[in-house]
Amino acid sequence: MDSIEILEKLIAFPTVSRDSNLDLIGYVTELLSAYGIACQIIRSPDGHKANLFVTIGPADAPGVMLSGHTDVVPIDGQDWTLPPFEMTARDGRLYGRGAADMKGFVACALTACLKAAKMDLRTPLHLALSYDEEVGCIGVHSLIDMLRSAPHRPLLCIVGEPTNMQVATGHKGKLAARAICRGREGHSALAPLALNAIHLGCDFVSALRREQDRLASGGARDGDYDIPYTTVHVGKMNAGVALNIVPNLCQLDFEIRNVAADNPDLILDALRAEAQRIAAAASAIAPEAAIDIDITNTYPGLDTPANSQAVAFVKSLTGANDTIKVAFGTEGGLFSRDLGTPTIVCGPGSMAQGHRPDEFVSAEQLRRCDDMLDNLLRRLADHRLQPA
Repeated sequence: MDSIEILEKLIAFPTVSRDSNLDLIGYVTELLSAYGIACQIIRSPDGHKANLFVTIGPADAPGVMLSGHTDVVPIDGQDWTLPPFEMTARDGRLYGRGAADMKGFVACALTACLKAAKMDLRTPLHLALSYDEEVGCIGVHSLIDMLRSAPHRPLLCIVGEPTNMQVATGHKGKLAARAICRGREGHSALAPLALNAIHLGCDFVSALRREQDRLASGGARDGDYDIPYTTVHVGKMNAGVALNIVPNLCQLDFEIRNVAADNPDLILDALRAEAQRIAAAASAIAPEAAIDIDITNTYPGLDTPANSQAVAFVKSLTGANDTIKVAFGTEGGLFSRDLGTPTIVCGPGSMAQGHRPDEFVSAEQLRRCDDMLDNLLRRLADHRLQPA
């Protein structure tokens, strides 16, 4: 089977993060097993999802790991003109949910595994497939725990998120948090005697915006990013029951996406101090006033040195002369931080197509990815892990 044929199979599995990915994992296991490749399955605590890990070649040596996630974002509310879970080939483009993000790379990686099974690799090839990446890089942690205790950790990891086959050395970290603003309920006709939690929330949003202004004007900068500074963003606000009730509760979900030189924990500490100041001022009206902040999810950024041997090696596989950094997060920061594995992001397609209706990857991008992985296999067979 080639990569396009495998991609067609993968898109047909509706592996939205809220649903199971076990059918897809079962397909991959059956496909690889037919070539004599043993699969290690790491199930989620509830048993409804799973990671998959494969080693092809010598088991007593570290190898190069190809990493991809199996989950996709929902199609709810999107105006698709093509069936999202059925691949459509048209004018050199392959349409379907996950085609770009990132089943296109997974298809190429599986094709590489099938080729590797027929080769005598001197350096092993690893494949790591995860679940729940799209909801905060959650599922991969159990796979990382397994690798952390393994006799050998991967020498290098290529995360195949869509970069148009450019070699990406970094992405920002992310800290997601929830602020619970507590006021005092009351009749809206007597609103000044109550404490409106929405007002507390709005005051805290103002503090977030002031912090964003500070970071934009005087914070650390990394010119390799489209937005070269750390960003603070409010994504959701939930509050209120009825118009004639002063709400006593307001919930805000916000995030910090930091460049490597910024510590998101220190930024959050400053925001917590602002939250306490706002609540203390409001306690003159209602002593129970409070703004409590909890971290809901976090993952580290990736900042692989552009002059490292790992980057030079991957560039030699693709023919690239330069590198980029990407705005979106990946599991790469976790592999780098928790395993000490040099990690590069490089895969087919563009994130400009990801998460959108009529998502697609081009056949040409898959061909280029196949070429990169063919070059990798030749190096693993010859045990040549230096740049060509």
